[in-house]
Amino acid sequence: MAEVKISAEVRTEFGKGAARRTRRASKVPAVVYGHGADTVHVTLPSHALMMALKTANVLISLDIDGRNELVIPKAVQRDPLKGFIEHVDLLAVKRGEKVTVEVAVHAEGDLAPGANLLEHVLNTLSVETEATHIPESVTVSVAGLDAGDSILAKNVPLPTGTTLVTDEDAVVLQVLAAQAEEPADEAEAAEGSEA
Repeated sequence: MAEVKISAEVRTEFGKGAARRTRRASKVPAVVYGHGADTVHVTLPSHALMMALKTANVLISLDIDGRNELVIPKAVQRDPLKGFIEHVDLLAVKRGEKVTVEVAVHAEGDLAPGANLLEHVLNTLSVETEATHIPESVTVSVAGLDAGDSILAKNVPLPTGTTLVTDEDAVVLQVLAAQAEEPADEAEAAEGSEA
């Protein structure tokens, strides 16, 4: 996974008014924490941050007053109506350090013939992996699965160096039999006989 470089400025003003002024200047208030160090309050350019967050579990190299800090986003607050980023919490990490993150699960392949439905019981898996090698997603094959079949978390292939944190017996995907609808004219006939 490539690192995204973003320049950050240390923030000295706090509160709603300061946060609004920061957002009007096309910047996002953020906080960097972790490793027992003091929390650092920063502002980030909103467009660069928005582009970086399009990649799941992105590794960001922050330039804070000439010193580099590797961080991953832990919490992103967005405006509920407009969707713009209001605040972000960033966790400081080190190369080689293991972190626990949520990774998206993607299904590929065709189910067995017939009208079956694939249900995603879990859209993400919690995994532990090295901070600089976080997978964007994991892919599992559903080829040939039939109604009643399921895939457990322990059956999802993970990249080398990544271990499962989610309960290994948790159902991730399951195949359901499609429910056949009653033809419309039969349903109307049944309603007419009740009257």
